[in-house]
Amino acid sequence: MKISVILGTRPEIIKMSPIIRYLKDISLDFFILHTGQHYSYEMERIFFQELELPDADYNLEVGSGTHGQQTGKMLNGIEDVLLQEKPDVVLVQGDTNTVLAGALAAAKLGIKVGHVEAGLRSFDRSMPEEINRVVADHLSDYLFAPTVTAQQNLLQEGISSDNIFVCGNTVVDALFQNIGISESKLSVLDDLGLQKEGYFLVTAHRQENVDNEGRLNDIVNGLLDLHRQYDIPIIFSAHPRTINRLAEFDITLPEGIRIIEPPGYLEFLQLEKNAKLVLTDSGGVQEETCILRVPCVTLRNNTERPETIEVGSNILVGTNPSKILNGVSMMLKQSRNWVNPFGDGKAAEKIVSALGA
Repeated sequence: MKISVILGTRPEIIKMSPIIRYLKDISLDFFILHTGQHYSYEMERIFFQELELPDADYNLEVGSGTHGQQTGKMLNGIEDVLLQEKPDVVLVQGDTNTVLAGALAAAKLGIKVGHVEAGLRSFDRSMPEEINRVVADHLSDYLFAPTVTAQQNLLQEGISSDNIFVCGNTVVDALFQNIGISESKLSVLDDLGLQKEGYFLVTAHRQENVDNEGRLNDIVNGLLDLHRQYDIPIIFSAHPRTINRLAEFDITLPEGIRIIEPPGYLEFLQLEKNAKLVLTDSGGVQEETCILRVPCVTLRNNTERPETIEVGSNILVGTNPSKILNGVSMMLKQSRNWVNPFGDGKAAEKIVSALGA
């Protein structure tokens, strides 16, 4: 069996890393195709090396663009590689344009598709990610649902139970595998002058938040209120898109909110693990904080990770400043003894086994 692993963003690399390691460990025939959706592969190579992963075999260098431009370029490039390599199965992960293009290219060529992290639903079609994940699921032959909730979403959409495998989430595998390596990056706290549980960590990158001047301004005002209330540093790990929008909208970050470029994954793990609380609009960060037992406040009105709400590790507040303040107050009073709903850290092994490899 030959397997194609298609990825294009750092979250995909992180969540596919346990599968790549396992495929390598059992000497299965596979190749990695990197679309370059967020960064050029040359920028990503350091990331691959940091996670001790083999280099990608193909690099499309697609770069940024509109959804149509990006997806079209990927479709063209992925199809060329698949026609040349003729894999038996294509694996995609998550909800990016890379996932959409990879699943569509493979399905049209009659190649089986495995969707890692299938069945997640925000039930909000205004989110591009929701469209990508729904389409990918309905093109897939193997649907690797991380939880029973995700499985139920797929069954309700008429997908056969024979094609659904509840495997847990590879984010747990990745955290278990990488948290030890990340201990060597603990100096990130010293470098930023931070104490354990002595700061709030913030990330915001989603289109519906950062491309909307009113919502982005509300987030900043909410952070200002937090600093006034708690008087501890607020570390804002800002995606380039967010930094550009702050400048475009002429929004100035008040004193006490420190903006930093997104650190490496291992450094970010340490910032997450040692934060008093994390505020985010990222789905992956909602999962990671849940596993690390760090309270999370999500700057959205919905989530495709409802399990985090159910176990008590996370709360949805949107971007209203008063709701942000109230949400933080509620989560800081929460006990951190919730149960991790995302599996036992053996998702990669279960996924490869389900392929019959």
